[in-house]
Amino acid sequence: MAKKCPKCNADNPDTKQFCGDCGTQLPISEETHVPTKTIEAPKEELTTGSTFAGRYQIIEELGKGGMGKVYKVHDTKIKEKIALKLISPEIAKDKKTIERFSNELKLARKIRHKNICGMYDLGEEKGTHFITMEFVPGEDLRSLLRRIGQLPIGKSISIAKQICEGLVEAHRLGVVHRDLKSNNIMIDKEGNVRIMDFGIARSIEGKGITGPGVMIGTPEYMSPEQVEGKEVDPRSDIYSLGIILYEMVTGKLPFEGDTPFTVGVKHKSEIPKDPKELNTQIPDDLSHVILRCLEKEKENRYKNSGEIRKELLNIEKGLTTTEKTVPERKPIPSKEIPVQLKVKRLFIPALIFISVVIFGVVIWQLFFEKDAAPRPSSKPAIAVLPFVDLSPQKDQEYLCDGMTDEIIVKLSGLKGWKVMNMTSVMRYKNSDKGIKEIGRELDVSTILDGRIRKEKDEIRVTAQLVNVEDGFQLWTETYDQRLEGIFSIQRDVAEKIAEALEARLSPEEKKLLAVKPTEDTEAYHLYLQGRWFLNKRKSEDFKRAIEHFEQAIERDPAFALAYTGIANSNTLLANYMGSPEIYYPIAEAATRKALEIDDRLAEAHGSLAYIKMNYYFDLAGAEEEFLRSLELNPNQARIHHWYALCLAFMARFNEAIKEINRSLELDPFFVGCHRDVGFIHYQARKYDQAIESLKKAIEMDPSFGGTHRYLALAYAQKSMYDEALKEFQIEQNIRKNAWIDLNIGVVYARMGDTDKAEQILEEFKDEDGIMNLHYSIALIHFFLGDNDRGFDRLEKAYEAHEISMRLLKVEPLFDNVRSDPRFKGLLKKMNLE
Repeated sequence: MAKKCPKCNADNPDTKQFCGDCGTQLPISEETHVPTKTIEAPKEELTTGSTFAGRYQIIEELGKGGMGKVYKVHDTKIKEKIALKLISPEIAKDKKTIERFSNELKLARKIRHKNICGMYDLGEEKGTHFITMEFVPGEDLRSLLRRIGQLPIGKSISIAKQICEGLVEAHRLGVVHRDLKSNNIMIDKEGNVRIMDFGIARSIEGKGITGPGVMIGTPEYMSPEQVEGKEVDPRSDIYSLGIILYEMVTGKLPFEGDTPFTVGVKHKSEIPKDPKELNTQIPDDLSHVILRCLEKEKENRYKNSGEIRKELLNIEKGLTTTEKTVPERKPIPSKEIPVQLKVKRLFIPALIFISVVIFGVVIWQLFFEKDAAPRPSSKPAIAVLPFVDLSPQKDQEYLCDGMTDEIIVKLSGLKGWKVMNMTSVMRYKNSDKGIKEIGRELDVSTILDGRIRKEKDEIRVTAQLVNVEDGFQLWTETYDQRLEGIFSIQRDVAEKIAEALEARLSPEEKKLLAVKPTEDTEAYHLYLQGRWFLNKRKSEDFKRAIEHFEQAIERDPAFALAYTGIANSNTLLANYMGSPEIYYPIAEAATRKALEIDDRLAEAHGSLAYIKMNYYFDLAGAEEEFLRSLELNPNQARIHHWYALCLAFMARFNEAIKEINRSLELDPFFVGCHRDVGFIHYQARKYDQAIESLKKAIEMDPSFGGTHRYLALAYAQKSMYDEALKEFQIEQNIRKNAWIDLNIGVVYARMGDTDKAEQILEEFKDEDGIMNLHYSIALIHFFLGDNDRGFDRLEKAYEAHEISMRLLKVEPLFDNVRSDPRFKGLLKKMNLE
C-alpha cells in the first residue's frame, strides 16, 4: 500500500520512511511501527484562528518535516507574523534531549545573517515543546525545482553563493546545520535566499541530540559520516550543499533509493555521476566544485564554504550574459531551415560589404583624424581633490574633508571606475600644483575640484570637473542649500560626474548613489567630526573620535557608518595601546551591529575582515570578508592593502603582490603600502627585493614607522648584522618601542653574543601588557636554543591575541623550529595548516 506524503501529496512505497520528492518524513504504517512510549499530544487543536500557548494565533499550517509541524502564526505579544514549529513527540520524549536541544538552540539563536532565518526561542505548553522563529515568505527551493525543473546556471550559482554566505557565519559561530536540503532553502521573489531550520543545528564541539529510533537529517542529503553516525563538522554541510548544487543544475538528486538504508549505502560507496552528463551546459569548473563537495572523505572536500563562494564567484565572472539567464531553447521546425539558408546567402555578401566600410572608417580615423579630441575613456579615472574651506571663520575643515571622502566613497562603488583614495589626494591639500601636474602624478584623466562656504545653517558648494589633458571644464555647478541638503549635493555631484564622462549608471548604481547614511543632519556632522579626529592617527584623537561617533548614534541608533567608525577607532587603539583583548571585542560588536543594520556596507565587511585577521587569526574567514567588501566596493585601497597582507600570512605571496599593487594603483602615495611591498618580499624570503623596496619607501618618508625595522630584519637574514643594528637604532629614534629592543636581542642571539641577548631578556622579565612582548621574547629564546621557554612564550602570545602571531606560518625567524611538533601543533590550533 502506497504512502501519501502529508506535504506534497506524492505517492511513496510503503517501505519508504521519507518522501522521495520532498524529503518529508512519511506516516509510519502499523506493520513497520516500532513501539515507543506514549507521548501526550497537544491538548489544543492547532486550527486556523485558534490560539496556542495563549499568545500565538494560528494563521495556517506551512508543512511538516522531520522535526514536526510548522505553522504561520500571529504573535499577539509582539504584533508580528512568525513561524511556530511543534517538536514531534519522538524527539521531545527525553528530558536530556530537550535540555541539550535548548543549549544548542542558544547557539543557533546567535546567528544573525541576511541569508539565515532567525531562531527565537524554545518553549513548552502543556507538555508540547515548540520553537518560534522568523517567518520567511517565499517558495522553498525544492518546490521551485519540482515546478520548473533544473535552474539556469547563473541562477544556481547565485543561490549557492548566498547559501555559502549564511554557512560562513553559522560555522564561524560553531554551528553545523546537519539537515541542509533544498526544502530548507527559502527563496523570495527578488531571489534572496534564506537557510531555514537551524532548530536541529548543534554545536561543533557538543554532542548531538540523536537518540535510538530518531533520525536527524534527510537521507538524500546526508554526508557519509552522518550516515555512519560519526561526529560531524562544517564539511558535512558542505557535502549537503554539493547535493543541492547538483540538484539545481541537473534537476535530479545524485543518490536515490527506496529506503534510507539504500540511499545511505550509496552515499558511502557510490561515486556520483558527473553532473555534466545530465546537463551539458554546466561549466567544467562548476562540475568540479560540485564533485569536490561530494567527496566521500571529508578531508578531500573544501575546508570551508568561503572557499566554495570564491570559486563560484570566479565561475560566475566567466559566464556569458546568455549563460546567466539561459533562455529556454526551442527546436527549429524543419520547414524553417530553407528560409534560413536563403537569408544566409543574402547575409554573407552584405556582411563583406559592411566589413569593408568599417575598415575604411578605421583607416580614415587613424590617418586623417589624429588631431580630433579624444573621447572619454570607457573606464573613468578620477581624483577628487580636498574641498577648500571658504567659510568666514575657516572652521569647516572637517566638513570639507568629509565631503571629499563621501564623494570618493560614492564614486568608488561604481563598477569599472578608477577612483583615487583619500590618502593620496590629501597630499594636495593647500597645494599650489596645477591640475595637469596632479593628474600626471596620480595617473588620472579627470579631477574634481571643490569649494565649501558655510554661514549659520546655509551652505554653498561649488564643484567643477576638469579634463587633465587640456584643462577643459567638463562640468561645473554651484549649490546653495540648507545644511540638511548635503546628501542631495553629494548624490547630484556623483551623478553629474558620471553624466559628464558619458558613463551610464545602472539602476542599482543610481540607487546606491541616492542612499543616505542617516536622516539626521546633526548626527551626520558628528560622524564627520569623528572621522576627522580618526584620520589624525593619534591615540588621544581616537578617543575623541569615539565620543563623536557615540553622540551620532545617540541621535540615530540606526546609523551604520557611525558603528564602523567606533570599530575602526578601537582597532587602531588596540594597535597603538597594545591591549587587543580590550579593544577588539568592542570593535567586533560595533562592526556586527553595523552589518545588522546594513549588510551591504563595504566598510563594515572590511572592518570585520581586519578583526578576524588580527584578533582571531582566522585568515580564511578574513579573506571571505575582504572579498565581500571588495565585491561591494572594488576601489578601496585600504582593503586591497589589508587583503594583500592576509594573503601573505597564508604564504600566497604572488597573489599578495598583485593585490598590494592594486592598492598602490588607487593610493600611490601611501608610504605604508610601499613599506609592505618590502615586508611581503621579506616574508617570501626574497631579501634583496625586500631591501630594494624598503629603501624606496624610506626615500618617500624616512620617518614612517616600521620601515627601518623591516629593513633591519631583511639585513639580519643576510647576516648583515651591522647594517641591521644600524636600522634598528634609526627606528628606535623615530619611535621608542619595546619590539625594537627585543628584535635587537634576536640579532645579538643570532650573532652569538648571548650575554647581550640575555641582558635584554632580563630587562623585560617583569614586564607585561606590552604588545607582542611574548612573541618577540620567544624569538630570542629560540635563537638561544631554549625551545621550551620559546614555546611557552608563544602559547602566551596566542592566548593574549598578540597581533604578530598572524605571521607564524611565514615568518623566516621561526625556520629553525618549524620541524618541532609543538610548532606544528600551534599552527594547527590557529588553523594555519
